[in-house]
Amino acid sequence: MSFTSQIKSELCKIELKKQCCLRAECYGAWLFSKCFSVKESAFTTENVHVARRMLELAAAGAGVSPQMTYAVSRRKQPAYRVSLPEEQERLWLLKEFGHSGTEPSLRINRAVLEDGCCQVAFLRGVFLVCGNATDPNKGYHLEFAAPYKNLAGDLYTLLGEAETFQINPSMVRRPGGYGIYLKDSGQIENLLTFLGATGASMELMQVRMYKEVKNNINRKTNFETANMDKTYSAAARQIAAIAAINDTIGLGSLPENLQELAALRLNDPELTLRQLGERLGISRSGVNHRLQKLLEIGERIIEEKGIDGVM
Repeated sequence: MSFTSQIKSELCKIELKKQCCLRAECYGAWLFSKCFSVKESAFTTENVHVARRMLELAAAGAGVSPQMTYAVSRRKQPAYRVSLPEEQERLWLLKEFGHSGTEPSLRINRAVLEDGCCQVAFLRGVFLVCGNATDPNKGYHLEFAAPYKNLAGDLYTLLGEAETFQINPSMVRRPGGYGIYLKDSGQIENLLTFLGATGASMELMQVRMYKEVKNNINRKTNFETANMDKTYSAAARQIAAIAAINDTIGLGSLPENLQELAALRLNDPELTLRQLGERLGISRSGVNHRLQKLLEIGERIIEEKGIDGVM
């Protein structure tokens, strides 16, 4: 089962106890189903729970009796076709929600959305028929596909007005309609919880947390690897400088404090500055200062002697 189907099946299990919410969900589902008109048309879905919900909403929320038949989807999968074959019932459905079927542009009738709970139910109905969500393991994207520009604009505004949480949807032109979408995982989680799909919201949250932990581990590993590369590069320069001193003027020509460090670095090149300091009984900064002195001497010798390919 896809993540979208999982969400819709979960939403279809929600029991509507208030008549106003039942009507609001019915309105949202049928308004965005592309068959909210006087002309005969049908809504097709592969999700049997959504198809049955459409029938129940129309009967209980608007007093009409749609028909459900079997069909084949565009993906050549078994599907369910929901329609209102009787013109009188199509007109009745429109009238129930304040429409006539002769409007120049289909818009959301805000009068149907009496309270905040009705807005939730309305948006739930909209998602059932035109919502889609990407599997969170692959990415974060939730989208409503609206058939008409003004209807899409009204939905965009309604989503942005949600008082329970703040979301910032985007709208884009798609072939055959418009898309209102979210790409922020936190906003998608909030919307799913708002609609009533708490199980899907929790799954998305768990996937997001797993990804964050994994990314943090990768960043830490990369950081440590970079530090190791930097350390080994510095050590290689130091050893090259000390070797140049040893092969030319000899380590015995160095001050005693530098002789001891130079010999230790040559004999054990993998030691860190802290470990070198512990062996010598000096601080890390003291080790670094002496190594800089050795580098200056070694590099000066290499430059004077014209030694190539050492540093």
